[in-house]
Amino acid sequence: MRIRRAVVEAIVGQARAETPRECCGLLIGSGELIEAHVAVANTRTGTVAFAVDPAGHFQAIRKARASSLAVVGAYHSHPRSSAIPSETDVREANDPDLLHLIVSLVEPQPVVRGYRIRDGAVHEIPLSVW
Repeated sequence: MRIRRAVVEAIVGQARAETPRECCGLLIGSGELIEAHVAVANTRTGTVAFAVDPAGHFQAIRKARASSLAVVGAYHSHPRSSAIPSETDVREANDPDLLHLIVSLVEPQPVVRGYRIRDGAVHEIPLSVW
């Protein structure tokens, strides 16, 4: 999966700004290319979970369609844990075709990893930043 460097940098910036809460949003692109993102409000009140605001989800769909693209994934941050899907992430993953991007802020240098989650099985997807 290829992702624009500007998208990664923006998502990492959002993750840092929203710490200690998890940030979230949607990824826009086509096929194996992520070209943009839409930051979306996290409707969960705690610091260790996220839920994408429905209005933000709709906004991302409109943005994608306006560019003849699609929502190809979702992202969120793990401010205090690794960039590996949690049990909650796996349980709540409801579309096996979407990429799940996780940003960990545990180390000084953020770690960004991608996954597809199908029937409870987690498969890491290599990311190529360009």
